[in-house]
Amino acid sequence: MKLFGYNLPGMSSLIIWGLLWELIGQLDVTFFVPPLSEVLATLFEIIGTPAFLKALGETGYAFVVGVFFAVFIGIPVGILMGRSRLLDELLLPWVNVFLSAPLTALVPVLMVLFGFGMKSIIITTTLFAIWIIILNSRAGVKQINRSLVEMAKSFGASPADAFFKIYFWAALPEILGGVRIGVIRAVKGVIIGQLLISIVGFGALFELYSSNFLMAHFWAVLIVLFALAFTIAEFLAYLERRVAYYAAKR
Repeated sequence: MKLFGYNLPGMSSLIIWGLLWELIGQLDVTFFVPPLSEVLATLFEIIGTPAFLKALGETGYAFVVGVFFAVFIGIPVGILMGRSRLLDELLLPWVNVFLSAPLTALVPVLMVLFGFGMKSIIITTTLFAIWIIILNSRAGVKQINRSLVEMAKSFGASPADAFFKIYFWAALPEILGGVRIGVIRAVKGVIIGQLLISIVGFGALFELYSSNFLMAHFWAVLIVLFALAFTIAEFLAYLERRVAYYAAKR
């Protein structure tokens, strides 16, 4: 970040926004935005409570399982779409539809099909994440140098060998990019599921604090959620940079 010709550390923008938040809160412009200092104090009060730990466990479980299924299903489907023209023509329109459609509208359907429990929340999380993973995996396979594929065939590589030793590794930069974006979308999916399907986890805390106008508690939980999502996204971005040389090798 650069300000008045001076290079500032990368996190300086967060400090500036934090100071602005504190100023607005101290001026008491709106009850919806309490001072940041009050929010942080509240965060340290609730972070070790049984209710918070239970909510964190429920949200973390739904998030991890939902992302696992999105990755486990999305990467192979995307690679197969990149390899097979027929499969690509069959699935690509549907993938684009679900990627661009408001998936929140499908939540009532999921509730009817799978009930009001954790299963529906996990499926909602998966649906939010899987489509971008499929598209990025497909795009990565499309970028592979065809000479790698022909070389594998000439050396007698089986379809499984080509899948795991050629397509997956050569498309890895795009796959990681899709997983990173999918994880961010999964955070939205798990919270929407916990708010609309079954009031559990962080969704239950958001509902409790907002209905009782405990805005410091509300923002404290939201900060934790943002911090977790940001940490995971930055870790995946780091992995992207570490494997970036695969793109050059292609």
